[in-house]
Amino acid sequence: MKILYGVQATGNGHITRARALLPELLQQGIEVDFMFSGRPKAKLFDMEMFGHYRWANGFTFTTARGKVKRFATLQQLKPLVFWRDVRQLDLSGYDLVLTDFEPVTAWAAKRQGVLSVGLARQYALRYPLAGKQSAFWLNTAVQCFAPAQHMLGVHWQPDYPDLLPPLLTQTSLQPYPAEPGQRPFILVYLPFEDTSVVINWLKHYPSWHFKLYSNISELRSEQNVTLLPLSRNAFPRDLQHCSGVICNSGFGLCSEALIAGKKLLIKPLQGQTEQAYNSYTLVKMGKAQQFNTFNPELLQHWLARPAATAYPLPEPAKAIARWLKQGCSVPVSELATSIWQGSRTL
Repeated sequence: MKILYGVQATGNGHITRARALLPELLQQGIEVDFMFSGRPKAKLFDMEMFGHYRWANGFTFTTARGKVKRFATLQQLKPLVFWRDVRQLDLSGYDLVLTDFEPVTAWAAKRQGVLSVGLARQYALRYPLAGKQSAFWLNTAVQCFAPAQHMLGVHWQPDYPDLLPPLLTQTSLQPYPAEPGQRPFILVYLPFEDTSVVINWLKHYPSWHFKLYSNISELRSEQNVTLLPLSRNAFPRDLQHCSGVICNSGFGLCSEALIAGKKLLIKPLQGQTEQAYNSYTLVKMGKAQQFNTFNPELLQHWLARPAATAYPLPEPAKAIARWLKQGCSVPVSELATSIWQGSRTL
């Protein structure tokens, strides 16, 4: 079997799922090619495992100071380039297209009649998760953006019959020894926010040490805040040994923090529907506290909260790979049930 795996690269969560699933696909003897879109190719990093991948412009959103800028997003869209890429993508050599909410591969599969599977958090938003009524337009929007014949949504609970647990890499799950003499710290990752605003907010509590990952080239310190460049090696280690996590409400990092048993302080990206749903769900589950402004008193209250407990979830990658290898012949609901039955949290 040979598949084309399309990955939406706007956020790192989609790429994390691809990193988690690829070894299991290869273990099943599946040949995999990749296409990434939604982020300039020059800004992709640590991509060696994906080989000679393809890249397309795709679609993404523009942000500033923690908010999606709708007008700026519309201005940078390139629909003619998108349809050119869809028409020019030849799928004749593939048995299946797997799309993690990547629109070029999804629409090319639809046009050429190739079997397609959607695997992404966004496919779960078709349902009223955690009791929050789904917006009437969401189901249509999801299917218009990245259509697929089989849609596998990922979620933290088996609320609906075709939702699966998160896919996380072994790098994020493996144990890391603590560094000798390392003092307690809070891990911070807020890529959509103004870094200077975040630093000034954290400086209100000099007795606490914060490790802030940001888009910089070299490590530096500002009083009680250590700024670090993005790293797929250092970040999982710090996630495992931190006392808590402050982040936007992206599905991937929040999933890793849940499983690692880290208390969460989350700031949803304003105007981004998925993050709003993620935040609502985590608060409803009692697994996170939400904030919308950089309020020092709120931070003080959260810092004083006790540590969280681990929230173990079953690992779905192996079962998904087998299901794909079998041609998706088993109903998605049966696949999901077989995976969740291994959960110790239900």
